[in-house]
Amino acid sequence: MQTARHFIIGDIHGCFDELMMLTRKMGLTADDMLISLGDIVDRGNKSKEVYHYFSNRPRSVVLMGNHERKHLNGVLNYAQDIVKLQLGPEYPAFLEWSAQLPYYYETPEAIIVHAAMEDGVPLSAQREDVLCGATAGEKYLEKKYPEGTYWSDHYTGEKPVIYGHHVVGDQIKIANNTYGIDTGCCHGGYLTAIELPGFIVHQVKCETDYWKTAQKEWQVPVLQARDWADMDFTAIRRQLDKLAYIEEPAARQYLDQLHHGLGRLEALFPVLKEKLDAFAARLLENGREVFSREANSYPFKTYLFKSSNHNLKVEDLQKSLLTPQKINQLAAALGVAPVEFPPFINTVR
Repeated sequence: MQTARHFIIGDIHGCFDELMMLTRKMGLTADDMLISLGDIVDRGNKSKEVYHYFSNRPRSVVLMGNHERKHLNGVLNYAQDIVKLQLGPEYPAFLEWSAQLPYYYETPEAIIVHAAMEDGVPLSAQREDVLCGATAGEKYLEKKYPEGTYWSDHYTGEKPVIYGHHVVGDQIKIANNTYGIDTGCCHGGYLTAIELPGFIVHQVKCETDYWKTAQKEWQVPVLQARDWADMDFTAIRRQLDKLAYIEEPAARQYLDQLHHGLGRLEALFPVLKEKLDAFAARLLENGREVFSREANSYPFKTYLFKSSNHNLKVEDLQKSLLTPQKINQLAAALGVAPVEFPPFINTVR
């Protein structure tokens, strides 16, 4: 009887077409076990398809990578924002599926992890942040091992370890009984797998640098998806400063309109103060008692009472109306035209 084959695939990062090419090249059958080292999403152009493939293939295992863990922890940077948009309404199901991913897998021939292992520590006692390559785990290993060295330089275990996470070049890296097989698929490198038993290497060349392309194509959709209206002004300015490097025309136009809209919103403060003063003055014409009763019926009553005592300042509005939405809500209540924020730009994908 033929021994069951295990195929361990390095970081796929949404490169579905290359994944399919590799499975064909390996001669993968329904009886073979397919093991992904994790980081199946982000950066590539078809993260949804890769997720669908593994979540529907019976004999498959996906390990927890640092990118899956970022999604689970809500640490969404640009690559994660893109995948959230790509998955759309499926995103919650993806998170639920990701939460069940194991941190390691073991075959008779090898230990399989996404990123790293701490030498001398039993597999079941390994730190999860080390196994999946989370930032905390990497910092932990940096403190433990001499500067300029990698965990695999210090591995002394008898059983081979297959790992990914760090791009090792076009070819796999073999050192101290460890096998690094992240060969930079999403950056235009190779998608690599190791077949067990035998440690047979399979590779396919990637079509292009998917991540470089994605960074340009998804800039505007990612910017539009951010909740600018509920973001406080300090956070908005911080984001705009961070994004100042962007040169792509459509994205630059969107950011410029955000800057312009922010200026228009800030210009509303003295206008709103004037409107509130006029509103309070009209209510006071009927006497203080009537004023108190009527002022209490409005959601902006605090401002009316301050104005009635000649204590309302523009700074009061600036300190309390911290988001574009709050400014626009008050503007609408006072009959002032709200500012469109964020701006609308029609983009066709």
